[in-house]
Amino acid sequence: MASTVDGGIAVALGSAAMMTAPTALTAAQCRAGRALIEWSLQQLSQSAAIDVQTIADFEKRFRSADETTRRRLRATLEAAGVVFIAENGGGAGARLKFSRDEVWEVNRWESEGGVTGEDDIL
Repeated sequence: MASTVDGGIAVALGSAAMMTAPTALTAAQCRAGRALIEWSLQQLSQSAAIDVQTIADFEKRFRSADETTRRRLRATLEAAGVVFIAENGGGAGARLKFSRDEVWEVNRWESEGGVTGEDDIL
């Protein structure tokens, strides 16, 4: 199986199908994810077990982080509630996923009952 790199995304070319591995993390996504959950560099450093200066340099694009570091940062931010959006022609990004309370509320609203179509929403 051959592999190439396409825009920062590792692509494995197999005989049955082409598969893409998730991107590790860009500097902009790291900054955005940290801002969304309102974490300081110190909080991210402590949670990811990565030196503060390494994260700061990566976010400012002074120095690139290795793949392992970027994956660890991504996993830490995802565990804290950030969802990363892949480059899909509109640009890579980050957003918050629903909290447990929000999911519970949506499920409660969905199971309120009633006949489908009775809502007065036009």
